[in-house]
Amino acid sequence: MTGKYFEELELGMLFEHMPHRTITETDNLLFSTMTHNPQPLHIDAEFAKTTQFGQILVNSYFTLGLVVGLSVGDTTLGTTIGNLGMDKVEFPNPVFIGDTLRVQTKIVEKRESKTKLDRGIVWFEHLGINQRDEVVCECLRKGMMLRKPQ
Repeated sequence: MTGKYFEELELGMLFEHMPHRTITETDNLLFSTMTHNPQPLHIDAEFAKTTQFGQILVNSYFTLGLVVGLSVGDTTLGTTIGNLGMDKVEFPNPVFIGDTLRVQTKIVEKRESKTKLDRGIVWFEHLGINQRDEVVCECLRKGMMLRKPQ
């Protein structure tokens, strides 16, 4: 597995994840309908033309999922026990169909588990950045990570 164990995740460590990902109309439409989100801003091109954006706005929860998902291969693939929560999620700029996102992750805090010796807790700060170098998603995620097997 390519994920990092608790001991391998150092404070301040910065990951520039590959691949980057271009968001398609199908991505946005499927995610919005699969999650029963009927917001016309996400699924109705004619309605979206009448808004301040003038076009369909990508569902922000898809954006969040993509940002976290693009980080998995470098950080938590096979080495995580699970997510413990998100303390901060913000979308400072809109995402549109056809935007290409890249993701950076920084390790901002970590501590050993107080009750279980085989794990620790790590705070991941994720940034989703579009092709115009605008931050479109910020997330502070807390994960429970495995320690290296003895």
